[in-house]
Amino acid sequence: MLLPGTQMHIVTFIFVCIELVIFFYLLIYRIARPDDKTAYLNILLIFFLIVYNVTGGLLPDTNLPGSYFVQIIIAYATGFITPCFFPYYVYKAFGLEKMKFHAYKGVFLFIIAPYLTFVLVLGITNNMDNAKVLFIFPVLYALWVIYTLVKAICFKYQNDFSSMDSKEEMGVLLLSLTPWVGLPVIDFFNLGQGVEASITNIGFLLLFALQMKRHIIKIRTEHTRLTESEQQLLDWNTNLRTQVENRTRELEKVNEQRTITFVNLAHETKTPLTLINNYLEDYISKHENSEELFIVKRNMDKLSTDIVNFFDIEKFNKGIAVYNHTLITNFSEIVKDTTILFKQYVSNRNIELTSSIEEKIFVKADPLSINRVINNLIENAIKFSIEWGVIEVYLKIDNDKIIFGVKDNGSGIPMELHKKVFEPYYQIANQKKNSQGMGLGLPIVKKVIDELNGQIMIVSNPKKIEGTEVMVVLNIHTLLDDQFATPDSYKNSVNILSDYAVIGDTIYNENKQTILVAEDNNSLLHYLVGKLGERYNVYTGVNGNEALKKLKNISVIPDLIISDVMMDKLDGFAFAKIVSNDPLYNFIPFIFLTAKDTFIDKMQGLKLGAIDFIKKPFSMAEVLQKVESILATTSKHKQAVLSMAFHSLNAKNNLPLKTWNDSFEQNCRIYQLTGREIEMTKLICRGHKYKDIGVASFTAETTVRKHAQNIFEKVGVSNKIELINKLQYAGND
Repeated sequence: MLLPGTQMHIVTFIFVCIELVIFFYLLIYRIARPDDKTAYLNILLIFFLIVYNVTGGLLPDTNLPGSYFVQIIIAYATGFITPCFFPYYVYKAFGLEKMKFHAYKGVFLFIIAPYLTFVLVLGITNNMDNAKVLFIFPVLYALWVIYTLVKAICFKYQNDFSSMDSKEEMGVLLLSLTPWVGLPVIDFFNLGQGVEASITNIGFLLLFALQMKRHIIKIRTEHTRLTESEQQLLDWNTNLRTQVENRTRELEKVNEQRTITFVNLAHETKTPLTLINNYLEDYISKHENSEELFIVKRNMDKLSTDIVNFFDIEKFNKGIAVYNHTLITNFSEIVKDTTILFKQYVSNRNIELTSSIEEKIFVKADPLSINRVINNLIENAIKFSIEWGVIEVYLKIDNDKIIFGVKDNGSGIPMELHKKVFEPYYQIANQKKNSQGMGLGLPIVKKVIDELNGQIMIVSNPKKIEGTEVMVVLNIHTLLDDQFATPDSYKNSVNILSDYAVIGDTIYNENKQTILVAEDNNSLLHYLVGKLGERYNVYTGVNGNEALKKLKNISVIPDLIISDVMMDKLDGFAFAKIVSNDPLYNFIPFIFLTAKDTFIDKMQGLKLGAIDFIKKPFSMAEVLQKVESILATTSKHKQAVLSMAFHSLNAKNNLPLKTWNDSFEQNCRIYQLTGREIEMTKLICRGHKYKDIGVASFTAETTVRKHAQNIFEKVGVSNKIELINKLQYAGND
């Protein structure tokens, strides 16, 4: 029974419809499982099968346009292509290694080649019976393929067919492959389209059913594994969550305990600090306030401020009340009192402080908290102001709000850091200042403003304009008839540690050894200069850059460099590295002063040539002892090098060393020339140039000239000839 109007048998049409459904299913499966390589093979196989069924069912048909010969060629071509693909399919899809020859070579030699010969014979003779005789080669080859297929399956399962998989694979492959490779037999005996379609397509459907079964088993296995993995993941997440929660609670307890410890430490420290401050104030009031006591008092105030700030920020973080904001404060009076003190303070710093304060502005807040806000903002403006800078302090009412602001024309705060500066312990790292503190001032100000339901804003953009303006907005309080402002119980004082004074170098004494000190804390630098200056020439720098400039500008090469590690602009390690790379200075020994005492820091310093590390806080007696020991060693070393240099210069000119008369050295002693100056005098009298003397003695030429000038001044002469005559030099000139 044919499909109306065509040569296609109804059986063939049914199989085409079924296979089209399967084809689209395989396409969807391929999209869903792109990693399944077998899907490609299945799609190609069913595509060839559909093409074979359509062309074999419709062609040849004399009612269709086109050459009858071409239709026959196409119909037989599709019938041969599918058997050609089948060996490759089972080789790849089922892993049958023994089918490799047939997949890549056999089908071309024994199926495609006979087909091409069939086309040629049919074209020449136009006799189908003569051409079909050539199908004997594909038929014989089909038997070979079936034999190889059996061997391939046996090899795959190592002749063990006890498993259901091996039995199914053997049976289905033979049932599906035998009709396909035997297709030439069916064509040769002309059994009809319906029989041919049924035999070949049923074999394929059996093969597809086997593949479907394996896919279903694979998907179910993957689903089971996925379900188990999800359950394991859920269990693992639950356990992990439990562990994290437990660990979090442990860390919270540890952090809580640590916080309590620090708070208790801060609290306990406040008591002795209070006693020390009060006794110190009593002593100063009874006795003259010396510079030493002033420095002690100022640093005690700094330490007290840091302890109080730390204590308060922890209380804020724990939600403990620090201030009593039920009180009423006269904001105007506190600002006026504070600005008066600060104006006196900045008067000698070339900074102008102006104020614009409206009268009788009240706020419902603890006066201590308001005083703290005002002091902190003005202190920050002073710390970061430039010389000849201007600071504006204002207090006004705007739209029923209190506006308090401090504006300066200093370095400014980058916009990306406007929020960061309110985080505890955060400090702007572009410039380290010894008066910078712990980074708690602004965070505490922010906490106070938040408690008062106010706002604090920073207006600063160094990329466009210099300076910073900090504004505080608070709710105004209208004083009722029965209300009054809390009396001023706060102690208003200015407590900025840095005195900003320029610390000078000691007066140079040629009989003393020279030390260069780099330290960014003015008080400590002042102290070091005072103590070291009693024994040595001391030159100073408030950071690495300043110390480097001083090193290159002074006329003498230091015998020792003492440097802090943490300094702004150029830290101690960077400073030491620059010095160590300069052949004129790389022999100078280094001592580092540091609050950091890690192994890595020490190793880094030692690599840069450090002789010793002195950890802060330190004993000055220890520093002096180490300095004396190091300088004594380097002095001996320099004397040995200098003697070798003198001998080298004398040997270079082939002059005898003993060419001085008896009275020469006696005359040198009379004019109080040092041993080093006597040796240098001998070289000068011999006619050596200052540059050569400097190179030989590892001394700058300017230093040699300075020594020569000192020698001329001591002896009372103005040139070398007068020097020779006056000292009665008897050498070979």
